[in-house]
Amino acid sequence: MIQRQQTLWLLLATAAAIASYMFPFVIGDEIHANNPAPVRATIDAGSTFLLLLTTSATLVIAAVTIFLYKNRQRQVWLCISGVLVTALLIFLYIREMNRLTGPVLALSAVLPVIILFGFIMAWRGIRKDDQLVKSLDKLR
Repeated sequence: MIQRQQTLWLLLATAAAIASYMFPFVIGDEIHANNPAPVRATIDAGSTFLLLLTTSATLVIAAVTIFLYKNRQRQVWLCISGVLVTALLIFLYIREMNRLTGPVLALSAVLPVIILFGFIMAWRGIRKDDQLVKSLDKLR
């Protein structure tokens, strides 16, 4: 299980999803209608309910997909759904970033991209394993 490359990519995606709870995506000023003074705000995975839900979904998908190494077809579908959920996560981060004035991306803003990259590379690894098994079946 651990010697397969897609397991390592999924572990990377899982670690990046966990780290996105700890580090901010963007830092900026938030202006409220009743308070004219700007308030410093950071947006991370736990800032809003939708961000919390989608980040948790990517974390669960990545962690569960690691242990389904005997069922490659299910792994492929979970990787594709992980890519879609991560794309939604990036969209939600950008939407939340647009409500801030003077937003500055943090260095950890690369974490959702790492999650997306991990899912894509895991999908490629699973596809290569599937092609290898099919080619070995032809030899029998």
